[in-house]
Amino acid sequence: MASYRLGVRVGNWLEDEIAQQDLLKDFIRKREKGQLFVQRLARLKENIFKKVELSVSSDGFVHFGDTVLLVNPDCTPPEERDPELRGDVTLAVDMEEVSLYSDEPLQISRGLSAVKRVDPIGRNAFCIVSVDGSAVGEPLRYGQNFLLGTKGGVSDKLFYLASDHKTFRDFAKKSRLQKVFLTGELSYLTFWQAKSLDPQLRLEHEGCPVPAETKIIITHCYTNRNLAVPRTFCVWSSFGREFEVICHNYLDARKVEEDKNYWEIITGNPGPQDGTMPERPKALPEGYEDKLAS
Repeated sequence: MASYRLGVRVGNWLEDEIAQQDLLKDFIRKREKGQLFVQRLARLKENIFKKVELSVSSDGFVHFGDTVLLVNPDCTPPEERDPELRGDVTLAVDMEEVSLYSDEPLQISRGLSAVKRVDPIGRNAFCIVSVDGSAVGEPLRYGQNFLLGTKGGVSDKLFYLASDHKTFRDFAKKSRLQKVFLTGELSYLTFWQAKSLDPQLRLEHEGCPVPAETKIIITHCYTNRNLAVPRTFCVWSSFGREFEVICHNYLDARKVEEDKNYWEIITGNPGPQDGTMPERPKALPEGYEDKLAS
């Protein structure tokens, strides 16, 4: 009786070989179309990390049509905050919800987060959009409705920052408070207003242009809740530690908004250097530089 040798195939060897050939063909097909996971991930990183040029404000105000950053500044003394939570953060598209395993073209995520990266890239650049017919270039004013649109680095059309009342089924994942999201449909859910930081001056500032690089409150018109980054609800993603962004009014004992509700609209540097306005070097008195050099 002949015994089995190493060259003898047993089991469903024909079916297994056909399955391996099908897998190889599928791999080659996806590679040619750029649908492999590594290819989609590389393309996503290239798009969202692509540098974006911010709009330059010649008069120091924010205008409709401007491409800006929305920064939640760090106002807490360093000794009172965990080192991991320190630093300014910017509003950005949450990349964790982007499907990299689908064969469909990359779609913008509908979620948002706050990231420590404060340089303008495709992921955190937003556009100030008018809802009342104001022309591009006109200044945004306190108390005036506006939209915040973004392409997220992967979309060809604008998606708008929106929010809605929380329900038993629809709320922020970590804090369980009112969530914010992106939508392609224009409605009252996408309307926002800028308010002066000092509550006692809000009526006085109503109708005045909104200055750039100045702390303000951004309020959702439909729910009357303020855009906020509590920094106590963190999300770990492929891009590091990020913070949940919600709509909630954080008030102190005097009924004044806390720093969780503070925002600054950052524009581009008008000088020869690249970057944002906060990165621009401070002006020195004439002759002071010579003294420093000596």
